[in-house]
Amino acid sequence: MKRILVLCTGNRCRSQMAHGILKSIDSQLDVHSAGIKPASEVHPLGIKVMAEIGIDISKHYPKHVEQYLGETWDYVITVCGGANENCPIFIGKVGKRLHIGFDDPDAFKGTEEEILPEFRRVRDEIKKKMQEFYDTEIQNL
Repeated sequence: MKRILVLCTGNRCRSQMAHGILKSIDSQLDVHSAGIKPASEVHPLGIKVMAEIGIDISKHYPKHVEQYLGETWDYVITVCGGANENCPIFIGKVGKRLHIGFDDPDAFKGTEEEILPEFRRVRDEIKKKMQEFYDTEIQNL
């Protein structure tokens, strides 16, 4: 069983979506997500767009990366995208570190109707990249 930690700044959107998607691809994976500055909750629109593709992350909650430092991971994946963001540097025991960056859907401004397409776009990008990661790194071992 592979252990995967997905990291971003707030553990509010991208890392939560990647976490849910990886578990949906292979329920045997031991997947966790965390942030360096955890938000107070998972973004409601993140929960909504994930439910649209049949993945329930409504019980997820943001966690601080510190709680995972003493553990061993096969993969640590950072998902921060923009140049203005600080992607966490994980100092724990890691087999392989990967950076797969995505835009932060939480940064988009506007009405829910205006923002939802951006959440869906980022979700679909995450789904595609996590499937590629799984196909090349996990399944082919």
